[in-house]
Amino acid sequence: MDARQAQDLPSVTVTSFDQHDPAFIADPYPDFAALRAEGEVHWHEGMGIALAVSHAAASAVLRHRSLGRIWSDALPVERFTAFNLLHRNSLLENEPPTHTRLRRLVAAAFGRGHVERLRPWVAELADRLVDELVAKVRSEGSADLLSHVAAPLPVEVIAELLGVPAPDRPLLQPWSNAIVKMYEYGLPEDKRSAAERAAAEFIAYLRDLVALRRASPGDDLVSDLVAVTDADGAKLTEDELVATAVLLLMAGHEATVNVIGNGVLALMKHPDQWRRLVGSPALLPTAVEELIRYDSPLQLFERTATEPVEIAGYAVEPGRKIAALLGAAARDPRVFASPDALDVGRNPNPHLGFGAGIHYCLGAPLARIEVQAALSALTRKLPGARLAAEPRRRAEFVMRGLHELPLTDG
Repeated sequence: MDARQAQDLPSVTVTSFDQHDPAFIADPYPDFAALRAEGEVHWHEGMGIALAVSHAAASAVLRHRSLGRIWSDALPVERFTAFNLLHRNSLLENEPPTHTRLRRLVAAAFGRGHVERLRPWVAELADRLVDELVAKVRSEGSADLLSHVAAPLPVEVIAELLGVPAPDRPLLQPWSNAIVKMYEYGLPEDKRSAAERAAAEFIAYLRDLVALRRASPGDDLVSDLVAVTDADGAKLTEDELVATAVLLLMAGHEATVNVIGNGVLALMKHPDQWRRLVGSPALLPTAVEELIRYDSPLQLFERTATEPVEIAGYAVEPGRKIAALLGAAARDPRVFASPDALDVGRNPNPHLGFGAGIHYCLGAPLARIEVQAALSALTRKLPGARLAAEPRRRAEFVMRGLHELPLTDG
């Protein structure tokens, strides 16, 4: 579809916000509000995709069974063999019946108590990381929340979950950071090449780890993924197992880093809500949901039509894509009272931050534990936290985050 075709649809307007514009990246929400006021679905010429901007339309995109995660290889195929292997075999990029089989097996492995096993360990880790942050604040006057807490926390948790040996854990974050850049629109060629290199290195590492766990199983998730079978005796292939481990790292790491970073920034910008949370630890669970809603770590999620679909009056033909613009859906006033206000006690809070439908995030319980542990440690150990300087936003639109978040005390 081109812009002229989009204009021919009475329920669709054509929008041209620049997803690379630093002013837009700094605060996209006024643009999203303007889009919602004009209609529920908009064609974005620059990205070449329709965007569902209302909560109802975004939810419909995520839930409709004729809108699926249909993987299209990165091109040229011969240049992106590792990146494409990861995604062809990913739980996230497949539909039933493949998705059903993969999710059943992965959920069975998760169901062996891994999340609850990690809960006290995550709390101890968050306390230790925040202690280090506080020590640096007191010795140097300020410290970066991202480098001391938000970035290392989910990497350590996923590494512990997978059973990655401690000396190898520093490898994981750079691989994840490089690979997820491929989800942005208009990525420069050097970053595309870096993503492929990272995917190849990660695959090679995980094949070695899988071989080790086959020979010597432990109490980690990789060992359970190697062993798990379903009622029909089906098992994960090695490519599927590797893709699952990479998905857990990329989804678990990137989203959690950005929820903590974006969320604490929001709390620092709303000191009344920070003080409210410090004084009422019982609000931690609702605060986690509100921070996910208020400044979505993942702004956009694509779907592809497998048969003709209509979303809010917009026709999606088979093979065409439409995206749920999660950041816009999260501020829809028809669903959220005072949507631009941060309210750590907001309840109910039907945000779409973990997706919806059959692709609802399998790691959501673990992500909630991590973010809550980080917030709990911060409110107890640095109750006087405030910004030491204005942080810099990362340039990416889809994965919304910060370069750093400098905090001080008092």
